[in-house]
Amino acid sequence: MMNLIYETQDSFYQYIERVAVGTQTIADYLREDKVGEAMQLIAQFSEGVAWLTKVIVLMREHKYHINIDPSQINEFLLEINDGLERQDYVIVADMFEYEIKPFFEEATKERFYQMKEDKN
Repeated sequence: MMNLIYETQDSFYQYIERVAVGTQTIADYLREDKVGEAMQLIAQFSEGVAWLTKVIVLMREHKYHINIDPSQINEFLLEINDGLERQDYVIVADMFEYEIKPFFEEATKERFYQMKEDKN
């Protein structure tokens, strides 16, 4: 079981590092009017953060915690969707570069830790 936890942690943090880099690529593509390429990456981003959220929840169920708020990730997805529906690619690009990228860069500094059981 511990090997699975360590492997999951490793995959989780490797993926977070790739997400942080990918957010800049998405922003750049949107600013360069490469909307099709950006949309493909946004779809991959959405799938990836769904996986990250599942990992956070599952690890918490096993008494491991990471200081990333899944509701913040969901909020990003809602804001991205809103911007895309309005075809406001400047706002979406800014979100990826100035909000989402720093969020995931900060997350790369975090690590899972095992929570202590409350014995009271």
